[in-house]
Amino acid sequence: MQDRVYLDWNATAPLRAEAQRAMAAAWEFVGNPSSVHDEGRRARRLVEEARATIAAAIGASARNVIFTSGGTEANTLALTPGLYSGRGTPIRQLAVSAIEHPSVLAGGRFPAAAVSRIGVTPSGVIDFNDLESRLGEQGAGPILVSIMAANNETGALQPIEQAAEMVHASGGLLHVDAIQVLGKISFDINDMGADLVSLSAHKIGGPKGVGALVLAEGVSGLEPLLRGGGQERSHRAGTENVAGIAGFGAATNAAMSALGADAARLLRLQDRLERGLEETPRLILFSKDVPRLPNTTLFTVPGLRAETAVIGFDLAGIAVSSGSACSSGKVQPSHVLEAMGFPRDLTQGAVRLSLGWSTSEADIDCCLEAWRKLANTLLRGGEETRLERF
Repeated sequence: MQDRVYLDWNATAPLRAEAQRAMAAAWEFVGNPSSVHDEGRRARRLVEEARATIAAAIGASARNVIFTSGGTEANTLALTPGLYSGRGTPIRQLAVSAIEHPSVLAGGRFPAAAVSRIGVTPSGVIDFNDLESRLGEQGAGPILVSIMAANNETGALQPIEQAAEMVHASGGLLHVDAIQVLGKISFDINDMGADLVSLSAHKIGGPKGVGALVLAEGVSGLEPLLRGGGQERSHRAGTENVAGIAGFGAATNAAMSALGADAARLLRLQDRLERGLEETPRLILFSKDVPRLPNTTLFTVPGLRAETAVIGFDLAGIAVSSGSACSSGKVQPSHVLEAMGFPRDLTQGAVRLSLGWSTSEADIDCCLEAWRKLANTLLRGGEETRLERF
């Protein structure tokens, strides 16, 4: 079988060899990490070593890392009414940016009437005027605000530090979905000003089905989503996924060790990719004018249909996506681009290319060759042809 090119790293990354080895070793441990005998203590040691590694990666305290079943659970756990603000008042209102992951847009455990959305600019970054309005609404009290560190579709980096200053000045708390930035750019939970941070293992080469919610010092009032035993310091009941957590820790260590070199290399590949794409007339690169992740490119051409483009790439041996991979396989107009103000003929045709540690120049060239053939089919004769005819 001919080797395929994988350019959908924002959906999931391949399992790192370090994570695979750590998980294989963990499977040999029979003990429950809550047991006090030697077997249990060995399993507990694996969990705590991973906890410390993940905490160190973002400048947090290990005791404030809560393991979950993934990013969605971490987000849902974070979005809890009753968290205490800096003014000692329980939070009852939630404001989320309009470009968040579906698990955040759903509002967690806040009632629908208590959830509002914060607009974004056409470049895909938070609209601070709108944020200020939400924070200043009469009678709202302190607000929990949720803003992702980097958008999973456009790659646009959000000015989290500035948002944190505004939120804290109003007495509120800030939750940051940092799932797409871990292992891609360096960040510190304290410098960022986040009160709660969500992470996921499989985006950095760890296993699927494990994530974490990390708290800043002093955050209180977090209500468990799952109740039962006292695991995870009574924040998340259920026996810990020891092998998955060990893999998460190993993947984090590997990602952080190579972060600087990988980011610089990916930035060069991203530039090579986008220069090649822009040879296509009328092609649009979204969020090009703002800082982005060094691995993410979202583009379209007027008239493009994403589902057909994705199939076209797939037939050429290249895995790409139309945006978020969290819609049960359905290709839908991008809610991110809709929030940025783009019309339906563009939101339904966006294609995302995301790179990772094993992406090569040859992969980029292969992708560009496939795109040129696809574009030539659509634009034959200088006139746009709708993709349904492809």
